[in-house]
Amino acid sequence: MKKIIMMLALTGILFSSCEKEELSPDKNISGTIEEETQSTHNQDLEIEDFIYKGMNEIYLYKAQTPELADGYFSNDNQKFNYLENFNSPEDLFNTLTYSEDKFSFITDDYVSLENRFQGISGSTGMKFGLGRISGTNNVFGFLQYILPGTSAEKAGLTRGTVFTEVNGEKLTLDNYKGLLDAASFSINIGSVIDGNIEMTDQTVTLTDGSYIANPVFIKKTFDIENKKIGYLMYNSFIADFDDELNAAFGKFKADGVSELILDLRYNGGGSVESAVDLASMITGQYEGEIFMKEHWNEKYQEHFETTDPERLINRFDSKIRTGESINNLNLTKVYILTSNATASASELVINGLEPYIEVVHVGETTTGKFQASVTLYDSPDFTKENINENHTYAIQPLVFKSINASGKSDYINGLEPDIQYSEVVGNLGTLGDPSEPLLQIAINDILGKAQLKQSESAYKVASKYKNIGQSDMYDPDFQRMYIDKLPPILTGNE
Repeated sequence: MKKIIMMLALTGILFSSCEKEELSPDKNISGTIEEETQSTHNQDLEIEDFIYKGMNEIYLYKAQTPELADGYFSNDNQKFNYLENFNSPEDLFNTLTYSEDKFSFITDDYVSLENRFQGISGSTGMKFGLGRISGTNNVFGFLQYILPGTSAEKAGLTRGTVFTEVNGEKLTLDNYKGLLDAASFSINIGSVIDGNIEMTDQTVTLTDGSYIANPVFIKKTFDIENKKIGYLMYNSFIADFDDELNAAFGKFKADGVSELILDLRYNGGGSVESAVDLASMITGQYEGEIFMKEHWNEKYQEHFETTDPERLINRFDSKIRTGESINNLNLTKVYILTSNATASASELVINGLEPYIEVVHVGETTTGKFQASVTLYDSPDFTKENINENHTYAIQPLVFKSINASGKSDYINGLEPDIQYSEVVGNLGTLGDPSEPLLQIAINDILGKAQLKQSESAYKVASKYKNIGQSDMYDPDFQRMYIDKLPPILTGNE
């Protein structure tokens, strides 16, 4: 999928051998200088050259970025002169990224990125939201959930805990990112009571340790009024845990679950294949039907449509990537809990299921990300084979947008809920407990009971504390949807 324009490394080899020859009459001096200049460019700008080639080849929004047009540079020297204008690889990447693209990214450490895609990262164990106190620059954190076995759990922190200081320094809009990036830090402890933040004298110290997070966070079956209701809190689409996800559905199936509540409120996305599998677990009766269609940039779209149109279609399936048969529930209705942090692969599940079954969407409007990305490495075909070992840069550009079986895509403003409800600091409830507000709303709807309404005090709290983000928002894989395998690139194969 990438226009691997041409391996300048080969050119460098040819030039090094030529330097040992005497100039023949048809080799002019100026031509030799140009060649030597190009060889030097190739060494000094190898990261920038890789970035440009990758974006030029496969970027979804190539047509919206004039500098990526195939004929934009008349020769390689002109291109290298352009690449020299940037202060850093990141500066170049940002310039080549379409202004409306909020999700393509670059990393200088692809090993760390690969680990995150497998659920491996450093973690204090706190997953938290961040709020700004209205009328001030002061920031506070509020814990949404705690990862088991981490320093946060050992410190006794719980959902709803509030902190306003790190290492004794008050959090503000200017310093919170730097303070929370530390590998070890202490926080003060408080809570929201009657709409007000009330702090104690207590502090705890947290340590950032290597951690593998299982995204299958809570799985329960409730037996309420003769109904078997399955509840699954799933926090990320991580390929290595597809078997855990399938096992959860196996338990639901064994329990005779006839209603399902899927909690994606903190799920920012992940693997497309895992999303297809999840949708297939919920259903089962639509095996082989179109779940999602892909739309690539003009070059790749035309190539796939001409040579392999099936390549553009993701279908409901019967097996997870390990080859294990999917445990499906054959449901015709599902409840999905969301927040404004729900993104990408989570939205793909909602959008992909809607043409087939009733999706009751409870919570907040989602992020609005319908595109998928892929990791490109600095190698001849952008895979890890024959990778350039001089650096560890990789790019993760958007490469296609998803379209459901009814043609719905481009939901840039997010997917709107059927039942609107926002989590409120001070009344978060206990995750997995039937009385937790979002879960209770879904259960009430299943049972045909009167619904909870956002209280007046909740609106006051919401107006007092403005949500500005969450703990993972600066991580490279935050709210990303990606494919695991790069298709063969087209440049040189046309």
